[in-house]
Amino acid sequence: MPLHRLTQIVMGVPNVEQTAAYYTDFGLTPRQDHSPTPREPHPSQHILSTVDGGEQLRIVHSARRRLVELGVGADHPDDLDRVAVALAGLDVPVHRTPDSVVATDPGTEVRVRVELAPRCKQVPTPPPAYNTPGADARLHERAPAILRENKVRPRKLGHVLLGSTDQESSQRFFQQGIGFKVSDLVAGQAAFMRCSTDHHNLLVHQAPISFLHHTSWQVDDVDEIGRGAAAMLEADPSRHIWGLGRHYVGSNFFWYLKDPAGNFSEYYSDLDCIVDDALWKPGVFEAARSLYAWGPTAPPSFLAPEDLAALMTGAHAPSQ
Repeated sequence: MPLHRLTQIVMGVPNVEQTAAYYTDFGLTPRQDHSPTPREPHPSQHILSTVDGGEQLRIVHSARRRLVELGVGADHPDDLDRVAVALAGLDVPVHRTPDSVVATDPGTEVRVRVELAPRCKQVPTPPPAYNTPGADARLHERAPAILRENKVRPRKLGHVLLGSTDQESSQRFFQQGIGFKVSDLVAGQAAFMRCSTDHHNLLVHQAPISFLHHTSWQVDDVDEIGRGAAAMLEADPSRHIWGLGRHYVGSNFFWYLKDPAGNFSEYYSDLDCIVDDALWKPGVFEAARSLYAWGPTAPPSFLAPEDLAALMTGAHAPSQ
């Protein structure tokens, strides 16, 4: 598909330094140079990288936590022309440059930047040798996963979940305007959409206010999810939100943690992959069924973040 990945997100938070420290603990690599950029002239920003995706998280100051910008990679200027025409057909104002198309979705209040960008190249992770009934693939040695000592490093940004005050309009903006494809739906509530071969890169959910629910970061396997979460919780047990489990929609293993601004961050692995659109039929699921196949029950704070009422009333966390 002409769209091929999420490039970078810009996350706005009241507490930039604390939030940047959290994502460094989470395994992202901070850029040492915090100087202003043409996109963000404010010097108080942090840019962090994944192993394979490059600089995929930029943290800037905002009065309340929110997703400021979502970057989407495209292959060719013709792809940008198509996006610009499609958005204009939806009566959405568009800013066109030689290498990008920028427009804002009113429902999520997120600025979307479709930009020319190289595709993400990933070196495959060797599959683990699992012993299963009747097939002992690993003999006379401990499982390599329990001997890992290196810090868990996310390979790439996988997806974001956004609350929208008008889910139908936001789905139309991303699907008909930007060019995302629908993978699965939650009846009357949400759409799982993709701009790559991943099952989803974006989930737009009906909400009373536009807000960022979570970001999701790919790691090699379920052991890396466990190791990453264990290290995060050893440093601060209050970071735990939900996990370990396996989602039904998307099929991925997951563990959710909470950053100091109130956003959730997810380690994930083993997500469904859709290469041929003709071979995938989107399903429509009830909300409870879509959440997980197994794992602990989702806590109320995951379904409705504890600061949601404050976000709705404009009560913000203090700035640093």
